[in-house]
Amino acid sequence: MKSREASAPMELFYWGELIYKMKITGPLRIAYNSLLTAKLRFFLTVLGIIIGVAAVIMVMGIGASAQGLVLSQVKKVGSDLIAVLPGASEESGPPASAFGIVTTTFTYSDLEKMRERRYAPHLEVVSGYVSGSATLESKRESYEVSYQGVSPDMIAVESLDLEVGRFFLAEEETDLSRVIVLGATRAKEFFPNGDAVGQTMKLNDLPFQVVGVLSERGSTAFSNPDTLVYVPLMTAQKLLLGINYLNFARAKVDDVANIERSRADVTALLRQEHDLEDGEEDDFSVRSTAAALGILTSITNILKYFLIAIASLSLLVGGVGIMNSMLISVSQRVREIGLRKAVGARPHHIITQFLIESVFITLCGGILGIIFGVGLTYVASIIIVKLGYEWEFMVPLVSLALGLGVSFVIGLVFGVYPALKASRVSAMEALRNE
Repeated sequence: MKSREASAPMELFYWGELIYKMKITGPLRIAYNSLLTAKLRFFLTVLGIIIGVAAVIMVMGIGASAQGLVLSQVKKVGSDLIAVLPGASEESGPPASAFGIVTTTFTYSDLEKMRERRYAPHLEVVSGYVSGSATLESKRESYEVSYQGVSPDMIAVESLDLEVGRFFLAEEETDLSRVIVLGATRAKEFFPNGDAVGQTMKLNDLPFQVVGVLSERGSTAFSNPDTLVYVPLMTAQKLLLGINYLNFARAKVDDVANIERSRADVTALLRQEHDLEDGEEDDFSVRSTAAALGILTSITNILKYFLIAIASLSLLVGGVGIMNSMLISVSQRVREIGLRKAVGARPHHIITQFLIESVFITLCGGILGIIFGVGLTYVASIIIVKLGYEWEFMVPLVSLALGLGVSFVIGLVFGVYPALKASRVSAMEALRNE
């Protein structure tokens, strides 16, 4: 007992000298030294923040790249197009057909009216569309394919080119001609030697003659013309699908400046054709590419922010881990805290020290999380490009700032309670218990 009492002044002097040196080197040095004494706990604590920040970086990077891909695909279709879809919708929302609702009010007679310049003088070319899937067979191969019934003007509407052969003639749109045009990929699958034109194929067990092959185009918007096959519009309606309505129509406008005028013209025309009274809701939707871009941007932003919110939950879990680690640190450093108070440290000094340690941990995790997040996003972009998508590696600068900012805030918020608990440690009680 005597030796313990004799050593107390020397121990107090030792801790006083150490703390004085720590004041010289600064609170960060104290934080660094204290964390080095528990490396494994430090690593496990930081791991939660690393995972959370990396997840946020990946979601924001991949989300921005995916949004760019979708919007670039829509832009490929052209900014001088309008589309007519069956079913009513809000101006800023998707049409009913996007939810799988079948509306039969948009017909071929509407398409013919749209082609008359007196009703819509700025529409250069118009094409109707119907879609389906069936088995396409040649003498050697058989594949399940998606096909579209289209008008002869479709190739001009979508700015497609022919590799060989021809597209449909005007009379073939309505005379139930059994002719077919293959996308570039389908032509290579069935006729690798390039001898598709003139061949006879069976679509849904009906014989069709191949009259043309489209040049390779790649994916545009939500379809890939390379993998599609095309038949005349009424041939698809009557012989393949057994319907008398259109899925949608597209029209090319003579000038981008006339987009809104053309939308208004088509809307007035279709309301008249469908006998809609004033105040009665449209049973169709007329959209432009620009409007589609705005809607897609809104939708992809909502999805992106939702995924960011989900990823951020892991940061909250990491914050709880920080608090738990700091509470353990407080319980293990009661003697140190007591001695610091005994040589003059105020409660706000203790609070500041533990907050600095908490923020130091989270910022370390944030920096490592950014590095891992950027690296994983880059690896993901390489994989996606190899899968054949026109993917651009993107990491928004705001995501990097967000990663560091959130790390700092989590360090402060989840370090407050342990810091307050440490500041309330009694110097006398700490030294007496030891």
